[in-house]
Amino acid sequence: MVTRTQLLNAGLDRNAIMHRVKTGALIRIHRGVYAVGHRPPSPHARAMAAVLACGPGAALSHRSAAALWGLGRTPETIDVTARTDHRVNGVRVHRSRTLTPGDVTHHYGIPVTTPQRTLRDLRRVLDSTSLTRAVNDARLAHLIKDTRTPTRSVLEDAFLAFLDRHGLPKPEVNQIVAGYEVDMLWREQRLIAELDGRAFHQDFEADRDRDADLLTVGFRVVRVTHRRLERDELREAQRFAVLLGLSGGGGIRTLGAGVTHTTVFETARFNHSRTPPG
Repeated sequence: MVTRTQLLNAGLDRNAIMHRVKTGALIRIHRGVYAVGHRPPSPHARAMAAVLACGPGAALSHRSAAALWGLGRTPETIDVTARTDHRVNGVRVHRSRTLTPGDVTHHYGIPVTTPQRTLRDLRRVLDSTSLTRAVNDARLAHLIKDTRTPTRSVLEDAFLAFLDRHGLPKPEVNQIVAGYEVDMLWREQRLIAELDGRAFHQDFEADRDRDADLLTVGFRVVRVTHRRLERDELREAQRFAVLLGLSGGGGIRTLGAGVTHTTVFETARFNHSRTPPG
């Protein structure tokens, strides 16, 4: 990708640029942005073209930045944050006066908002469930360094939100017990919750064998499915209250769906990749 300004600085005049466009040596992608001799071959090339079209200081942002960091799918419309207003076909431009040089890095050679800034921007465009997943995916990718153990699935996110809604104690997540990695662990109560999503628990006999092994070392195992959380939430909450020794299950808190994990990244530390992988 190359800009008109870069071509002029390289010594080409207006007529030379127009001639190269007519012969196909340059292909106009956006106003003042050209591909050199070919169509953009990848989403990365299109992203770079969109950033260049939005002027100096612009950066890939929001869902497009999340996709570049590996935290979601590439959206159809490219998101770019810029310091001034721009209208670019196929690009959603977010004007921001708060974008600082510290908010921008380079990944795969493309100016992009840092993971921290990206997650802050995503708060405005994602629902609670999707944002929680993005935060935990950032932890798994080592873009965030903090003391929390990341969840690994939407079901784990949903289970933690379920515990919050009902005022139930928070467990340790993805811990090792007797040689097995367990999903949710209340160590003091010697209780384990295994979340049976199809992608992670497909071997019925193996799961029951490990449950028996854990029981022999003194840990009770409860298996939870997404269906039970959705259809029998109150009953499930009462069951866990009893298992956790909370007043026979009668004193659980019933909250609305507004309890979320959307601020868990506020104090996290981030790594920034400034060069494309070799």
